[in-house]
Amino acid sequence: MSEEIVNNKKSNGAYIAIIIILLVGIGALFFAWNNVQGELVDANNTVKKLDNDKKELNAVIAKYIGSDSKDLKANLNQMLANYDQLAEMGTPEQNAEIAQQKARIEELLSELDSNKKLNYYTISKLKRENDELRDIMRGYVYEIDSLNTLNLSLRNDLDETSTALEETTIDRDNLQVKADALDEKVKAGQKLTVIKSSFASRAMKQTITNNFKETNKAKNAVRVESEFTIGKNAITDAGEKTVYMQIVGPDKKTLQNTLSGIVETESGNVPYSHKRTIDYQNASVDMLMTYSVRSELGKGTYKVNIYCQGQLIGVDSFTLK
Repeated sequence: MSEEIVNNKKSNGAYIAIIIILLVGIGALFFAWNNVQGELVDANNTVKKLDNDKKELNAVIAKYIGSDSKDLKANLNQMLANYDQLAEMGTPEQNAEIAQQKARIEELLSELDSNKKLNYYTISKLKRENDELRDIMRGYVYEIDSLNTLNLSLRNDLDETSTALEETTIDRDNLQVKADALDEKVKAGQKLTVIKSSFASRAMKQTITNNFKETNKAKNAVRVESEFTIGKNAITDAGEKTVYMQIVGPDKKTLQNTLSGIVETESGNVPYSHKRTIDYQNASVDMLMTYSVRSELGKGTYKVNIYCQGQLIGVDSFTLK
């Protein structure tokens, strides 16, 4: 066999091997392509199913979206009004930031108005942005209120549990009213009282022998005395009690000297003429309180008020000529 024939056989064998390899590769590629096509078809089917599920979900919740969008729009408009109130109190720097937030609210309102077919996703997105803007506004309220004692009521809560929360608040308020009423009854029961029949207030003059004697002449009065009995009370706490005497002249001004001051009562701050601390043990206590006149008294009727534990517990009067 010639060398040329041998070489031809070798070449043909190499070609055949290459062809076989190519055919196997093409087969593998065809098989892989079929698998990819199958996966693509499955993926398309999944997308179609998810799209149908989304449409069905939107159809189910469509009846709620209209109400939500109206509530959201009202909420955004209310927030705009609140921001306007904040701008009246804010600093220039705060007002610049507030203007940016207002611009964003107006964009959201525009988006609500321009979207004729709102879906759940859009409403949810707008609600999230609304909540973020509301949180930002709360921060401004806190800052501005700290500076200007602004007390702005936030009425733009869009909470699904608002009805239940409102009922809970009403129940709590009713309980608070009952508790307050009970506290008032307890407080009323704890109030000390001056026995009216024991009350005697008068002006005193000084005699030549340096004794004191009752007088009804204004020019002679150097001291005012008030004698009374605080009744027993088993409910109030025993212990030290400070009793305050207020003497109000015909000119409606309280008589005061260097020992006088101001006491806080349930009616506000009251100037007092004299005070005295007693050890009250839930039994009746006889008291005598005196006030040294600083300057000549005027003619007319003087009113004596007795306070204890922030409450008015007795009233008396006397007249000077």
